[in-house]
Amino acid sequence: MCGIVAFKGNNNNTSKVIFNGLKLLEYRGYDSCGIGVIDNNEIKTFKYKGRVRKTEKRFNESNIKSSIAIGHTRWATHGEPNDINSHPIKSFNGEFAIVHNGIIENYRELKKVLIEKGYEFFTETDTEVLINFIELCVSESNDLDKGISYALSKLEGAFGIVLIKKSNPKIMYAARKGSPLAFGKKGNDFFIASDATPIIEYTKKIIYLDNGQLLKIRNKNFQILDFNLNRISKKFKDVDVELEKVELGDYESYMLKEIMEQPESLKQTILGRIKDDNITLGGIQDYGKPLLETKRIIIIGCGTSWHAGLVAEYFYEKYIKVPVEVEYASEFRYRFPIINKGDVVIVISQSGETADTLEATRIAKKKGAIVLGIVNVVGSSIARLTEEGCYLHAGPEIGVASTKAFTSQLMVLLMIGVKAAYLKKNITQKKFHNMISHLKKIPSQINKVLELNSEIKKISKKIYKKNHSLFMGRGNNFPVALEGALKLKEISYIHAEGYPAAEMKHGPIALIDKEMPVIVICTKSDEYDKMIGNIREVGSRNAIVIGIIDKENKHVKDYLDFSIMVPSTSKDFSPIINQIPLQLLAYHCAILRGCDVDKPRNLAKSVTVE
Repeated sequence: MCGIVAFKGNNNNTSKVIFNGLKLLEYRGYDSCGIGVIDNNEIKTFKYKGRVRKTEKRFNESNIKSSIAIGHTRWATHGEPNDINSHPIKSFNGEFAIVHNGIIENYRELKKVLIEKGYEFFTETDTEVLINFIELCVSESNDLDKGISYALSKLEGAFGIVLIKKSNPKIMYAARKGSPLAFGKKGNDFFIASDATPIIEYTKKIIYLDNGQLLKIRNKNFQILDFNLNRISKKFKDVDVELEKVELGDYESYMLKEIMEQPESLKQTILGRIKDDNITLGGIQDYGKPLLETKRIIIIGCGTSWHAGLVAEYFYEKYIKVPVEVEYASEFRYRFPIINKGDVVIVISQSGETADTLEATRIAKKKGAIVLGIVNVVGSSIARLTEEGCYLHAGPEIGVASTKAFTSQLMVLLMIGVKAAYLKKNITQKKFHNMISHLKKIPSQINKVLELNSEIKKISKKIYKKNHSLFMGRGNNFPVALEGALKLKEISYIHAEGYPAAEMKHGPIALIDKEMPVIVICTKSDEYDKMIGNIREVGSRNAIVIGIIDKENKHVKDYLDFSIMVPSTSKDFSPIINQIPLQLLAYHCAILRGCDVDKPRNLAKSVTVE
């Protein structure tokens, strides 16, 4: 899940391109950062544990100017985060340096061969094995291109790499197998990055390398080859992506900013799609008929996106009236999924680069499914691979813990469901217009929830020192409980679990004592009376009970230690509103515990490796 940026061209721009690009890619990992340049016939690296700005400061103090550079921001897979394991990594004889995103699965076998050849190792990384193997193959073949291509053909796993050669600063190589790489050219300047965002400031003409492709840049020219060195013809295409500069403004963190932006982000998600009492989703217009005729819908995602899919499952089965399966992408790709002709697969990913979801997309397409993508990042890999789909238009999400992207995912999924139900005549025109009216009100209702921020902060002060917590929900608010638990544990490091409320009696209730906060989602619903029973059960065992309620059942406060009253909406759409107080509760607990909410430990925004 690392970020790569490389540049060859005007030496006045080199370090600026690298560091500005790495800041844009820091969502992919921020354990460490490094830059490598060729200066005075020597590869010099500056790499340190910590954020991009630390490495940038150290490099700028050197006053080195170079026309070629590779940069990397790391999420550690092999080897702990430290200066030594940071990239770029030099080969044993110092001839090459590499930056790498991915995992080399056969590194043990390759390392054994290298040790027998006299190679020594100084890091704990599979990347050092990779660059040493390339060096060995080049040395033994006595041909740079053949040695590199042979080495790449023997690698198992996933990689996106860029490498430079000490004795030839006019040459640069990049290659891809699994991990994405984008390539741009402007005049005699060449740019390579893990995605297009570091490049589009300079040029919007992009080539995305495909799996098994090798890019060779030499002097002012470039070639794209396969791993057998056959030439491949590819043309630059204009990428319709705008680089959105994101400023914190008066907010203390991006996460808080993004929570507070949700009324506006949801308006942007709705904009142009809900109009004149109708829903128009241009991104799936051509696939409307297959969606209406399908006998089965499969929704695929990871983490927060999987939770969004679970909410959609309740709605789609109720109103579209077809069976829905919600799959973890990481499990789906390694099973032998049965996919029939006419099945519709909806893949959800904020970044559009999630490795497991991307591979699941390929599998579903190969098996003949109609695959629709729901992503936030324009031009991302999933957006390019799927037949059609819907962008979230939620705006950039910088915080690792997804907030506004999640609610926009729910909005898009619900809009699809409402329109499909109406076209299938499963709901009346009156019901259709009523549902649209409720959806349109959600941004303003979320504004009212955000006004409860100080009240929620007070509640968080009662529980932030606890080490464990439980979240309970029923029906379509069970996924809200899962998402609330995920938010709390990923940014505050409080162990939290979400459960269907009725399942408490089947084991988890054994954990309840006076030290256990239990957060319950109990807005008015068909399961409302049963939910009150569950609240009484945990309350009678001295749990600290915090409830999300609305004015239609405000008397539930009598059974709660603390309550958060949210605006009432249709029970079908309540998950969007009910999620907001849980985001704020997690945020304030994390701040009170002194955690970095934007960059929690061990996590990255985009999971681009298994």
